[in-house]
Amino acid sequence: MARFLKKRTKALGQSPGDLIFIGNQKMESVQLRLIDYDTGSLTDQELLDIKDGSHFKETKTVTWININGLHDLDVIKDVGRIFELHPLVLEDILNTGQRPKIEEFDTYLFIALKMIRFDRETETVINEQLGMVLGKNYLLTFQEQRGDVFEPVRKRIKRDKSRLRGSGTDYLAYALIDTVVDNYIYIIELIGERIEDLEETLLVGHDTEVMEKINAFKREINYLRKSIRPAREAILQLSRLDGDLIHENTLPFIKDLQDLMAQATEAIDTYRDLLSDQLNIYNSVMANKMNDIMKVLTIFAAIFIPLTFVAGIYGTNFEYLPELHYKYSYFIFWAIMIIIAGGLILFFKRKRWL
Repeated sequence: MARFLKKRTKALGQSPGDLIFIGNQKMESVQLRLIDYDTGSLTDQELLDIKDGSHFKETKTVTWININGLHDLDVIKDVGRIFELHPLVLEDILNTGQRPKIEEFDTYLFIALKMIRFDRETETVINEQLGMVLGKNYLLTFQEQRGDVFEPVRKRIKRDKSRLRGSGTDYLAYALIDTVVDNYIYIIELIGERIEDLEETLLVGHDTEVMEKINAFKREINYLRKSIRPAREAILQLSRLDGDLIHENTLPFIKDLQDLMAQATEAIDTYRDLLSDQLNIYNSVMANKMNDIMKVLTIFAAIFIPLTFVAGIYGTNFEYLPELHYKYSYFIFWAIMIIIAGGLILFFKRKRWL
């Protein structure tokens, strides 16, 4: 299956705004969770139907509705109708191959990002589509499956004196994005440790497994880069918005995210260069190893060429060879062979070819 570009076969010939789920179904049924809070109250509950949380849209509290599972089009349509979302936004939410971006509408922002996981067993990067709709008093998050990196944020919300409890939806959106970005850096560090360990292995052994790992990590780094570089652009765009959905008190925190994203992209570029250097080192080592083998074979050939010449002369079928009738000719023959071979070996050693 293509990892860098999701197949859009289902969407061929469809009109813009037609709702089609592009991706793999990862859950049997959609799960809805609502967290509503302010400084003095907190509600945390599962919703059986998105309509059960529709009245929170108009409250002055902060409402966070998380939707796990994107395959149920009826649920997505209900969300779009209740929160008056543009059909193209719903289309982007359902496209799990959507490039990270930010789009500004009259009453809300749409943010598309990638959540990253690292499978330690297969040493591969796995990403998941994350859609966010930021309104004045509500935040909607759309995920492909159960399980995310937001649990620390949920715990902070449950603390009465946390900054989240006294802030608006813009700060909640920042907190979630910050958690996603922190996870980017964590994953990059995990892969970076393996790449650095690979460099040590490269200096010790030179088998084909090392080259396979170098190529595998290059593929994962490029896959990670595909998700993170557009996210950096999106966060930069978020910090420059002029609307009233992002308050001035939250802007410094969002600008801090830019530094983290710059750190993440620079680390990715560094590891890409390191992997390229490792591949060059591997090829150089293998070339030198092959040269050493060829040098040894050439030296052996150079030693045996004169020996073969001498042996060939005395192996001819001439009727009369005077040396053959000499009493000590056999011993003289071996002495000549040893002198020639020994002389060549000494010559090669003086030239430091041996």
